[in-house]
Amino acid sequence: MTTRLADIAAQAGVSEATVSRVLNGKPGVASTTRQSVLAALDVLGYERPVRLRQRSEGLVGLITPELENPIFPALAQVIGQALTRQGYTPILATQTPGGSTEDELTEMLVDRGVAGIIYVSGLHADTTADTQRYDQLRAQGVPFVLVDGFSPKVQAPFISPDDRAAMTLAVTHLVALGHTRIGLAVGPKRFVPVLRKIEGFVRVMQDQLGLSPDVIESVFLQHSLYTLEGGQAAATALMNRGCTAVVCASDMMALGAIRAARQQGLEVPRDVSVVGFDDSPLIAFTDPPLTTIRKPVPAMGQAAVRTLLEEIGGTPAPHSEFVFMPELVVRGSTASAPGDRARP
Repeated sequence: MTTRLADIAAQAGVSEATVSRVLNGKPGVASTTRQSVLAALDVLGYERPVRLRQRSEGLVGLITPELENPIFPALAQVIGQALTRQGYTPILATQTPGGSTEDELTEMLVDRGVAGIIYVSGLHADTTADTQRYDQLRAQGVPFVLVDGFSPKVQAPFISPDDRAAMTLAVTHLVALGHTRIGLAVGPKRFVPVLRKIEGFVRVMQDQLGLSPDVIESVFLQHSLYTLEGGQAAATALMNRGCTAVVCASDMMALGAIRAARQQGLEVPRDVSVVGFDDSPLIAFTDPPLTTIRKPVPAMGQAAVRTLLEEIGGTPAPHSEFVFMPELVVRGSTASAPGDRARP
């Protein structure tokens, strides 16, 4: 027990006496200190004493499209931790191809009496989807918040990164390195984040390089899937049109773009520069380490929870969009443009 107290105290940065007071439920400990001790217990793998286990304030559903792209687990972790800190129990519901749909998962969560639902990159982001499902949910009295993808038809708070600004950051960086033939590899056109990235990309390519929108969209834009294979296919098409740099709409696509360059006997970044989007976990350790646009995941996740809890508490946020600024993270996959590369 003494060894365990010492371990927990060291992990939490407090005295053993403070740990003892927390474990025994004694008063006189600041709530932040108490949280630090509980977090230390969890990190070290110790079971919490029964008296310290939180009684759940209720269940909150979190619906994500998939978990293969590491940005979704990262966001789920931030949201789950924030909910737990507020006494709620998160339920992660993931769509799978050929499996449960968003509507089926919503119905399951509502049947279980969830206090609210957070949707990440759901049907609200698809401009072709029927938004009446969200009207029905509101009519049922279930609060919800929508992350990644805005719809003017849905009466709910939205949390988004600034996709247009992300493209400005990426293209400005590449132009400064001397690139003039910059391609954009994005997902299907029906999604709001894709449309916004295209809008931002076209604007910055016009401003920085003087290109016409028609040329930009016909030569320097390629739609594909949000996968490694999708990025590989899109980057291959863009490089065949003479692009010396490729901006990708996700880090997974960017890894595909690097693979595409190598298949053509090109080196990244000597011959082709690649920029990702998300700054997913472990992406700094790829070969080469990926230059990317960092999505503000902690801020977005915490804002989603804070907004939902306000809705649950009876002070709903206005029908508005909270937009968070991304950040350019320069690593090893971008470099000066090749001066004399033969154009395909």
